[in-house]
Amino acid sequence: MKFFNKYINKYWKSFSMAVLFLTFEAISDLMQPTIMAKIIDKGVAEKDLHYVLKMGGVMLLITAGGAVAASTRSVIASIVSQNFGTELRSDLFKKIQTLSFKHIDRFDRASLITRLTNDVTQVQVFVNGLMRIFVKAPLLAIGGLIMATRLNLHLAVVLAVVVPIVAILIIFNMKIGFPLFSKVQKALDRVNAVMREYLSGVRVVKAFNRFDVEIGKFTKANEHFRDQSITAGRLMATFSPAIMLTVNLGIVVVLWIGGLGVNKGNIQVGHIIAFTNYMTQILYSLMMISMVFNMFVRARASASRIGEVFMLEDPSVMETEAAPKQGEKGSIEFENVSFTYETASGQPILKHINLTILPGETVGIIGSTGSGKSTLVGLIPRFYDITSGTIKVDGEDISQVNPKKLREKIAIVPQKNILFTGSIAENLRWGKEDATEQEMEEAALIAGAHDFISASPEGYNTKIGQGGVNFSGGQKQRISIARALVKKPEILILDDSTSAVDVATEARIKEGLKKYARGLTCLLIAQRITSIMDADKIVVIDHGEIVGVGSHPELMKDCKVYQEIYHSQMGKEVS
Repeated sequence: MKFFNKYINKYWKSFSMAVLFLTFEAISDLMQPTIMAKIIDKGVAEKDLHYVLKMGGVMLLITAGGAVAASTRSVIASIVSQNFGTELRSDLFKKIQTLSFKHIDRFDRASLITRLTNDVTQVQVFVNGLMRIFVKAPLLAIGGLIMATRLNLHLAVVLAVVVPIVAILIIFNMKIGFPLFSKVQKALDRVNAVMREYLSGVRVVKAFNRFDVEIGKFTKANEHFRDQSITAGRLMATFSPAIMLTVNLGIVVVLWIGGLGVNKGNIQVGHIIAFTNYMTQILYSLMMISMVFNMFVRARASASRIGEVFMLEDPSVMETEAAPKQGEKGSIEFENVSFTYETASGQPILKHINLTILPGETVGIIGSTGSGKSTLVGLIPRFYDITSGTIKVDGEDISQVNPKKLREKIAIVPQKNILFTGSIAENLRWGKEDATEQEMEEAALIAGAHDFISASPEGYNTKIGQGGVNFSGGQKQRISIARALVKKPEILILDDSTSAVDVATEARIKEGLKKYARGLTCLLIAQRITSIMDADKIVVIDHGEIVGVGSHPELMKDCKVYQEIYHSQMGKEVS
């Protein structure tokens, strides 16, 4: 829980101020039974109206002071807890952004959403409660014990029996509750995962009329969450009545002993009333303490889950870096590179890759599905760190380069095109925040996107629906290509980025790229062999190994895998 230190250092003063006012509020509550006892035993018993009015006025002043302290504490607590929750959520989001794919892959995406929302809320509620009833409860309990003992030592024997029994109940409550609420949060993760999967694939669900299946999956996850919550709630609910029963039995014993004492003349009536009030305050505070531990158990489970994210240290994140070496801009070298996904077992995805890409070269990468093409180019911007070997960009080992600086040189059009909610212009400016309209139009022309963007009623200000739902697959690909071109990178990576456009459109895009990409290192991953036949160099990958490098004519002579791809595809086209 070291990540809490930052917030403790920042908010301890405000927190202490809230606790101070909370202490005044508790003292106000603790003083009143004693004053009431004096009013009864002295004012009422001796029929001294002046004393009754005077002490009644004191009680009113103390009550008013307690009310002011309570209001001030409430305002401070709300401000501190809201600021703390906002900052914690923001810091957690920033932390997730800095993690490599290797670390992100350890968590289900829905679990990360739950940690950012529900888990942070649980911790925030607990912090808010600490400055409200959670600190007041032990103050009332301890203060009530002291005041009751001072009031009558004989009656205090009852407390010596009641308090240890309640303490044992609270300890059991805490010990049993933590694993239960951990299971509740995991069940909530599953509910979020099912919802997220459904919403991302809603079109497929509708197309196949699989509503019943999805409802079944959600119902199963939802009922599991309900069952886990009921199990935890039922067990937690048994402790509060047990505590209440114990303290109420104590009050009954106090009244019985007190009644005997009054008959004998050993105990005053006011003392019994005050002692009963203190017992009631202690009962209230112990109930609150029980609730505190219930909330603590939930908050602890949530804090533990948040801490799992903060504890991850990503070696790829560098605060400082050495001065960059002067190498040829746009050069890429793979030296005996192997890579295995952390969650995968068996053979490496990539094995002993040796490849040199010169500045300004257009390199085509082809291979069967699952051969490792996308993984290969994903290593260049350090989405994952390699298992062994060295990758150099501009002559510098990328493991020694700040990923942020490295990625400034690279633009990628991923296999799965992602557009963000906002206008087309806002999406294009992801590549360059200060891009002019002329730069955006130039990039869109090369990508073959300008015509359909201009035909839209609002042009480049046309709003994009979530995930680009109001555009076709080919249009989304072309907007994604334009976004990468706006960046004007040293290295451009196109990962099967023209698969959803027709051959004629692809040819126009390639022609535009040739003019644009002069002096630019360009990597083209393709399924269609016609997409990369005219590249300066073609790399053929099969089962994670490079089995051929050369131009189209050279590979047609020497590379069996390339020949098979060519004949299978061209044969289909002819037929």
